[in-house]
Amino acid sequence: MQTSLDPDFLQTPEGLAADEILRNCVHCGFCNATCPTYQLTGNELDGPRGRIYLIKQMLEGNPPAAATRQHLDRCLTCRACESTCPSGVEYHRLLDIGREQLERREPRPALQRLQRWLLRRGLTSRVLFNPALRLGQLLRPVLPEAIARGIPPRPERRPTLPPVEHPRTMLLLEGCVQPALAPAINAATRRVLDVLGIATVPVNAGCCGAVSFHLGAVSEARDFMRGNIDAWWPAIEAGAEAIVITASGCAPMVKDYASLLADDPEYAGKAVRVSELARDVSEVIAAEPLADYLAIGAGGQAIAFHSPCTLQHGQRINGVVERLLEQAGYTLQPVADSHLCCGSAGTYSILQPELSGQLRANKLDALQAGEPGAIATANIGCLMHMRGHAKVPVRHWIELLEPLLPEAS
Repeated sequence: MQTSLDPDFLQTPEGLAADEILRNCVHCGFCNATCPTYQLTGNELDGPRGRIYLIKQMLEGNPPAAATRQHLDRCLTCRACESTCPSGVEYHRLLDIGREQLERREPRPALQRLQRWLLRRGLTSRVLFNPALRLGQLLRPVLPEAIARGIPPRPERRPTLPPVEHPRTMLLLEGCVQPALAPAINAATRRVLDVLGIATVPVNAGCCGAVSFHLGAVSEARDFMRGNIDAWWPAIEAGAEAIVITASGCAPMVKDYASLLADDPEYAGKAVRVSELARDVSEVIAAEPLADYLAIGAGGQAIAFHSPCTLQHGQRINGVVERLLEQAGYTLQPVADSHLCCGSAGTYSILQPELSGQLRANKLDALQAGEPGAIATANIGCLMHMRGHAKVPVRHWIELLEPLLPEAS
């Protein structure tokens, strides 16, 4: 694709990156074939190719079209298009640049800015989120069903595992909302790693930065990244082998710290090391002899696995969780259109409820077609998005693996 970007913008790191990405695009349209929003609307501007043109026009100095924001906002950033692009176009990077530039050139209306500010503050702060969730759980019995089913019941308290010393140590990113919404995920992960001879180092890290970054608050997101690096660094220097991430939505962000902080002279080197150590929990467990530690098998219980976009497209981890679950004795049912998004996509389900709801309905139809006993997934966002609407339990896959391991001694 030929480009003629604004000369001043072209001299910036973002401008150079955008120009290279745009020039790699050959207009083929293969991306539209796997784009969830294009499949729903049939509108060229709701597909990657159309959005690329909108971003290109803006970066070349043309005033953004009236509908530019609408079509960029409708993108899930699922990156399915990148999995099918024959030219290797880094669409998500171009989209991030386009969204940030649009926020600068055409500020949103005040109410939209307030809504996004509230989401960024509310979802990334446990001090704010946890009390709000507790209040919602208390009021759940009297709330309208449409609202109540989006609020999880208060989870049963699980016994806290005593700290166990192991020669091998890893950090565990607990996440923003996951400890309150589904504490069993991190508890199960700690126990699985403990059985494998790995101790998890407690570190008070914050949000990975993804919520702010994808809502256009890039500077704020980088502050989260620097804070996490500071929190993790002593343990990294002490020999921690990896940063284990159970929410697949956080993993691509942490793995991108190196590129996102490349121009920060104080943090660039540390960010490279953090990105090297970042691991989805499936990568960690797949590298261990799991079969040696299984106490019982799942007995062929039928489940359907929803691979989040951030796992299969963002991290390109395909088949790993499925093999682990099959190794543990589960029978995985085939899922039609497994490459398509469930509609969660971070804050997308809040900001784009109609499209998100359609995608969820389609995904649940596909997952439940074979009448599985449960649905497994790898991301807290997908889990919460589907759980209140599914006919069967929806759980993180690590929760299905953990009961099959031997009891703690």
